[in-house]
Amino acid sequence: MALMPEPTAPFHSVQYALRVLESVARHAGGVTEVQIGRETGLPVGHLSPLLLMLRREGYVEQVADGAYVIGDSLVLLGSGATRREALERKLQETLRELRDSVGAAVYISRYIDGEVRITQYAAGPRTPAVHEWVDFRSAAHASAVGKCLLTQLDVDGRRDHLSRHRIARLTSRTITNEKVLFSKLDSQPASVPVLDLQEYAIGTVCAAVPLTAGSAVGCLALSLPIEHAHRLRTAADALNRRAAPMVLSLAI
Repeated sequence: MALMPEPTAPFHSVQYALRVLESVARHAGGVTEVQIGRETGLPVGHLSPLLLMLRREGYVEQVADGAYVIGDSLVLLGSGATRREALERKLQETLRELRDSVGAAVYISRYIDGEVRITQYAAGPRTPAVHEWVDFRSAAHASAVGKCLLTQLDVDGRRDHLSRHRIARLTSRTITNEKVLFSKLDSQPASVPVLDLQEYAIGTVCAAVPLTAGSAVGCLALSLPIEHAHRLRTAADALNRRAAPMVLSLAI
């Protein structure tokens, strides 16, 4: 007859993990598995799979010389500047992965203090970023990013924005009538990406989806050169599917 595991076994596993994390945290420059074993008293048979699990979850990282250092997941449990830096690194890594998977430059934008701001982006030689020929803060009415952010504001918020950033014709496709613009924003389904088909700049198409964490107003966007416009819908759908995980990252 097989013996039942002790009820306290999961708690022992948590205690072991905490002892390992305490050991790693004591060594800012990194600590070897041998040293961790010496400090925690854990045998290799327990320590190796535990370190593997902690690496997989991002609580520790293994550097070039094989030593272990604290990982971003552990840092994110803290607060202050270190936590913010860890979150930015995590988001940047996610953006690079998203750039490569959709084959387009990708951006995180937020509406902060009444202004459109691109807070992070990932681009590359094969996925060039949009050329900001007009300040994005002044082009909310024309860009996918700006329109997506404006859809999340109420009418007064939109009017306040446009009172400070007057509508201007940037291309022949730019909407320059406030009533028409607001009508399009109001009819935009929340589940459908907002598109910019050469409204901001000739030669570029863009898509954006809402990305909100708490009361913050933000969006996740991508851009493609016009010669890749045939991929916009597919890329925008992929972007939309990745929005929910991105929200979780922002809300950590």
